[in-house]
Amino acid sequence: MNQELLTVIDQLHREKGIPQETLIGALETALVAAARKRYGGGENFQVEINPRTGEVQVLQVRRIVDHVEVPSEEISLEEALISDPGAEVGDEIGSFLEIEDFGRIAAQAAKQVIFQKVREAEWDVVTKEFGGRQGDIVNGVIIGHERKNYIVDLGKTESILPLREQMPRESFRRGDRIKALLLDMRTTSRGPQLVLSRTHPDFVSRLFEKEVPEISEGVIEMRGVVREPGERAKIAVYSRDPNVDPVGSCVGVKGVRVQAVVRELHGEKVDIIEWSPDAATFIARALSPAKAVRVNIRDMGTEKVATVIVQDAQLSLAIGRRGHNVRLAAKLTGWKIDIFSESQMQSEMVTNERAERVASLAESLETAEGEPVLLQIEDLPGVGGNMAEILRESGFDTVEKIAQGSVDALAALPKFGPKTAAKLIQTAQDFLGISVSSDTPEESQNS
Repeated sequence: MNQELLTVIDQLHREKGIPQETLIGALETALVAAARKRYGGGENFQVEINPRTGEVQVLQVRRIVDHVEVPSEEISLEEALISDPGAEVGDEIGSFLEIEDFGRIAAQAAKQVIFQKVREAEWDVVTKEFGGRQGDIVNGVIIGHERKNYIVDLGKTESILPLREQMPRESFRRGDRIKALLLDMRTTSRGPQLVLSRTHPDFVSRLFEKEVPEISEGVIEMRGVVREPGERAKIAVYSRDPNVDPVGSCVGVKGVRVQAVVRELHGEKVDIIEWSPDAATFIARALSPAKAVRVNIRDMGTEKVATVIVQDAQLSLAIGRRGHNVRLAAKLTGWKIDIFSESQMQSEMVTNERAERVASLAESLETAEGEPVLLQIEDLPGVGGNMAEILRESGFDTVEKIAQGSVDALAALPKFGPKTAAKLIQTAQDFLGISVSSDTPEESQNS
């Protein structure tokens, strides 16, 4: 029994890092609680545990009186004289108790006290070891799996890697060694618990700090980190020393530094961007690996919008798969980013130019004081150079003539058909705001 007790204390000491003196003190407190539960009384119990032999002694101290009123704390002179012939009234006398006599309820109370004391001692050890390390990277070993959460042994305590903090498509087996960010410390009914994360942006930051000495030395500063775990991460770096290339330092010779981070992230793409105080420059760099042709920014106070133009072949690269690239660039820079290819922007400019011309012509119509204003057929949406030329050669050289024309006449023109003709007539009528009867142009002509 005594050796078993020492074995348990030694095991807790080695596994939890709790000092043996603390464990022995917790057991003594538990036995005092059990004695009170069994025999009643107050502070008149003493427990001694020999740390070498494991021998346990529980002593009940009572005061010698003539008439006993509180049996748990007092003893009569006659009874005291049996064990101590020199006993006198007013003295205190102790008697050893048998632990086996404590009973089931007292044993349960002792067990609860021991658990509580061990939890408190374990929390003290964990706080001392990890209290100032929140936000740092810790190393551990996978020891189990519980409801899709991994249980990780950190040496002196266990931690949990919740499902929400795991990277997509990432799996581990028992015995695998992992790195993770120490996210939180909390108490549970099972003792202190540390919460880990492999999805937090700071996990990427700490990995680079370990791989890039210039960051830990303060020469290179990380100005921002954003990521979509398992897909892509972007970090903005800045060098305090003009002679140190921040991007090159993070990449390393032949990419050795960034590749070490990518391997730990199981292939997650990492874009390293040089931070710039100029918003347009920073936005252009943030869209890496795409190359921006031009960046226009509009800071409207409550909303900051950037319009970025890229080459046609770079459009999909700038947006990224499922929009990852542009979304991360927007998070990193703090700007809303609209991306257009050069051809899209050219079309947008043509449309805007036409809209401005139409607005100007409409204003002229309103202020012409009855004088007719003939609109150009190029002002009609959908009418390009070739179509305009064919219409002019056939006598339809104004929007008014097209609006008043017949489907048959227009359909007979080269590269035209009934549907195109009808649509063009309707567009011209809508453009001029002409209200037409329910009869089609053909019906009106045949009637």
